[in-house]
Amino acid sequence: MNKIYVFFTGLCMGAADVVPGVSGGTMAFIMGVYEKLLEGIQSFNLQLLKNLFKGDFKAIGRDVPWAFLGTLFLGIIAAFLSLAKIVSHLYENEQILLFAFFFGLILASVYVLASSVPWNAARLASLVAGTLIGLLIVSLTPRNMPQDPITLFFCGAVAIMAMILPGISGSFILLILGQYAWVLDQIEALIDALKAFEIGPVFQIGFSILPLALGAVVGLLSFARLLRWVLDRFHWGTVALLIGFMIGSLRKIWPWKEITESRMVHGEEKIISDKMTLPELNQELLFAVLLCIVGIALILGIEEVRKRKQPTA
Repeated sequence: MNKIYVFFTGLCMGAADVVPGVSGGTMAFIMGVYEKLLEGIQSFNLQLLKNLFKGDFKAIGRDVPWAFLGTLFLGIIAAFLSLAKIVSHLYENEQILLFAFFFGLILASVYVLASSVPWNAARLASLVAGTLIGLLIVSLTPRNMPQDPITLFFCGAVAIMAMILPGISGSFILLILGQYAWVLDQIEALIDALKAFEIGPVFQIGFSILPLALGAVVGLLSFARLLRWVLDRFHWGTVALLIGFMIGSLRKIWPWKEITESRMVHGEEKIISDKMTLPELNQELLFAVLLCIVGIALILGIEEVRKRKQPTA
């Protein structure tokens, strides 16, 4: 697989994961690297540890797709370091335009993926079930939780499980668990410290988010195996379920909402519940529709390129 394409996929995954309501797993799914990603994560197993202790680096290099995973995660890290502040700013100040773009991405992705599934009654039932589960998850309300190590470990594990599921946003799960603003603040502070070459704050911030990272590693390694097992045995039914998750997530990223309940937490307004509304006829609506069309065109263009390259892959 082309390294530039894999790096670009990582960028898309990282940018998506910053936004509550958008899933990096969705980006991997629609870019055609999802199963390869699960396979790569699954290669980190007990056999790898045995080979490491034996010093069998040849087997380690053979069994793990280092080039693919390294390029993908380099793209994800680059997105977090370069886009976290930009996306955070857009989320706070231009949420309608940001969500309009991602709405177009996911809408087109649902069409592209659904068109590849050989549908039957069982798979349609999986689609409906996935949609209902997705709607239920995005309707959950944020909690006020502490940042102690055990809580952060649990939140990291749960969020990473959601992050690799198409349609379920890891950032939104962090928001539900009351950790999103804190994590984003830590990332921004870490970036500032790195830019200023302040070693002390870098270690301090890194130590504070270490439990979250450890939880994410544990959750990723365990959940990826389960997903891979399910995909191997019930492939199309699982794909239909994942498409349903994506459809359900459209409720969360509908650009026009009215806040029905909110509360102040640590000096910040947290949305408890909202409802979908119709947009007003103004210039912002025009820009939002254009960005939605751009998102749709981008996915259809990627799919066209993927189809052309498929015979020679």
